[in-house]
Amino acid sequence: MRLLHTMLRVGNLQESLKFYCELLGMKLLRQKDYPGGEFTLAFVGYGEESEQAVIELTYNWGVSKYELGNAYGHIALGVDDIYATCEEIKNRGGKVVREPGPMKHGSTVIAFVEDPDGYKIELIQLGSHSSAVKQESPEQLVSQ
Repeated sequence: MRLLHTMLRVGNLQESLKFYCELLGMKLLRQKDYPGGEFTLAFVGYGEESEQAVIELTYNWGVSKYELGNAYGHIALGVDDIYATCEEIKNRGGKVVREPGPMKHGSTVIAFVEDPDGYKIELIQLGSHSSAVKQESPEQLVSQ
């Protein structure tokens, strides 16, 4: 088995595509309208679906807002320079909701940004993540 995609319902497909593609550097891999069901699917990611997991953005025609609830956590992205990435996101109009710094009770350097629908995206400094994975047990990571 292999993880294929994560689906997010979005209220404005164009704004979401702008966020994921322009601010986070993903590519629009495919997009299709389904007139009979009144929805559009757009798949974005950093590589081909045959090689990597991607994000499915689902736009239900006429629905502009969703209640996120309290079960959703976040999507995590590894970055080479978390400080420069956050600055670039802010400079391009993105919302950084937690500035870069060590995670609580750990050494991994993280930050959080928010997409147009309020979904949280965690940025993880790649160098700090690999060492943190070796140092922290699964129980410690789950409690974060």
